[in-house]
Amino acid sequence: MEQERISIARKGEMIKAVLLELKAAGGRARVRQLINAAELKLNLTAYERAPLEKSGYVRWHTIIHFYSIDCAKAGYLTKSGGYWTLTEEGRKALDQGAEKFIRSAMTEYRKWKRERDESEPDTEEESDESVRQTAYEQAVDQAAAEIEAQIQELEAYDFQKLVAELLRAMGYHVPHVAPPGPDGGIDLVAYKDPLGSSEPRIRAQVKHRNQKVAVAEVRALEAVLRKDGDMGLFVSSGGFTADAIKEVRSSTKHIETMDLERLILLWQQHYDNVRESGKALLPLVRVYFLSPPEE
Repeated sequence: MEQERISIARKGEMIKAVLLELKAAGGRARVRQLINAAELKLNLTAYERAPLEKSGYVRWHTIIHFYSIDCAKAGYLTKSGGYWTLTEEGRKALDQGAEKFIRSAMTEYRKWKRERDESEPDTEEESDESVRQTAYEQAVDQAAAEIEAQIQELEAYDFQKLVAELLRAMGYHVPHVAPPGPDGGIDLVAYKDPLGSSEPRIRAQVKHRNQKVAVAEVRALEAVLRKDGDMGLFVSSGGFTADAIKEVRSSTKHIETMDLERLILLWQQHYDNVRESGKALLPLVRVYFLSPPEE
């Protein structure tokens, strides 16, 4: 049986290796990236690499997805949109040996189940619960990667138009979209009403590139927020440096940041309200899954 051929200690090594890669990546990363990195260090056997008979999923991948449920319920990580985020509790738990690490996560998951009067979790990696979790997470990861790739292929001005369409779908009026060229520090202006008499009045800077936005660029946006009721929005497909985020949080001005993940999440949430011209920039379709154990 599989339980006899892969010990709980070995499974602990697998899930711990993935979370150590998460820690090395700064605490937040895409699931596929973590699994690929951990695979290089685990010296996997042919049996561990083999596909499962019923589902066809790679055995050790399924073990990772299966026991990630325990880790999430133990508070070691959170999941969103194909990304895993390591918590402070998870960082501390990684100091344990592999078997102790996985057993502590399993204990917390069972406790969570009992508190809800639910049956004990299955321990077979090819159970319906495990297959659903693996299928769901792999689909989310693939979908997120494809959506990100589509956005990255957009020209800078089309990315700016994408952000404008998102704001319109969220109920804002967007009277100004800067044309290509120097923009004076503002790419978009958005109001809650056609005349801009209601707060907040959004002044947005949009960057579409691989580099992260730095402190100096945040300060430049701060400088153009002169009127009461103005708020800044900085959208960056490349993300933000830690110092830039710190500057935003300490600023006396109201500034919001939107990285690629947040943009995609908002695009999905407001997609029904996006105009057809906007949908042409980033077309999506809904797909429904049975709810997995961890979501």
